[in-house]
Amino acid sequence: MQRYYFDHNATTPIAPQVLEAMLPLMTEIYGNASSIHHFGQVARKKLDDARRQVARMLNAQPEETVFTSGGTEADNLAIYGRRHAITTAIEHPAVLAACGRLESHTVVPVDGRGVVDPEDIRRAIRPETDLISVMHANNELGTVQPITEIAKIAHDAGIPFHSDGVQAAGKIAVDVKALEVDFYSISAHKIYGPKGTGALYVRKGAKVSPLLAGGRHERGVRPGTENVAGAVGLGCAAGLAHNFEDGALRDLLERKVLERIADAHVNGAGAERTPNTTNIRFDGIDSDALLIALDLRGFAVSSGAACSSGAPEPSHVLLAIGLTKLQARSSIRFSLGRANDEQQVKALVGALEESVAHLRKLAPAYV
Repeated sequence: MQRYYFDHNATTPIAPQVLEAMLPLMTEIYGNASSIHHFGQVARKKLDDARRQVARMLNAQPEETVFTSGGTEADNLAIYGRRHAITTAIEHPAVLAACGRLESHTVVPVDGRGVVDPEDIRRAIRPETDLISVMHANNELGTVQPITEIAKIAHDAGIPFHSDGVQAAGKIAVDVKALEVDFYSISAHKIYGPKGTGALYVRKGAKVSPLLAGGRHERGVRPGTENVAGAVGLGCAAGLAHNFEDGALRDLLERKVLERIADAHVNGAGAERTPNTTNIRFDGIDSDALLIALDLRGFAVSSGAACSSGAPEPSHVLLAIGLTKLQARSSIRFSLGRANDEQQVKALVGALEESVAHLRKLAPAYV
């Protein structure tokens, strides 16, 4: 059976060029990048080259780029050590859980499209607020937040600003200088790089509290022997992340679904969104049942964030935009990638039409 992958927001396949770049670091170039002998210095050069590649993608300086184990660690590194943080109701659990461990934090709501009002951020500022964290693009809806406006509000108040850019980098252009962020998180496996590697942009002069105690690696911000192979994979992936999708396939998918399937709704419609992501609600359908039905037909999709799979409660993101629990449990996320094409999208629509019709016949509650 032919299988098609429409879950790129969960993870992407490693690009062939990335794998090729990483292989020597697992066989021939095995030195510790902190060692001063030949083997260590060869590894150090590879690490420095990768840092420059990541910095170039973000329009940052290499010394402002800190390698981490992924987006979660990057988010945590930016957040821990604060007194009071402001964030939004649709953030990734890596941000919400980290904020929950602070002395205090404020969660600001979003509108029905999944977009936060910058003025709500301004109103939430307290005298003790020492961080504002708002994601660049949402992992479930694809909605893009008004980051530059929020950054200005933060800086006018003398507060550092962090943005989780894990779902934005590689999908839309990212310029940390233009966005005026102080901290920006990315993850390699969302941009066709390896799992277990990420980075945090730390603006020159901005302060973070290290999560780990140890050596002086990563300029003392992230102790521990560097994962040079992972960093090289992220660097190579960053170097490839400049051919952005135009959204045509995403728009085709939405258009065909709405034409052919009754009572289907695009969650987050009307907002600026990343060009590869759509979240569609099918009234009267349990999303897990639809996910399984599609998988049996060869299509991989998601009913929410991969980090929350298996959770008994519906998506906090969908509840935050005003959906009921029943509506949230009727929604599916489709995230396209480089290998998807028009033929695959049309095949997916056909499988959706058949699956939804079948499941609705089995659901007497559907009207």
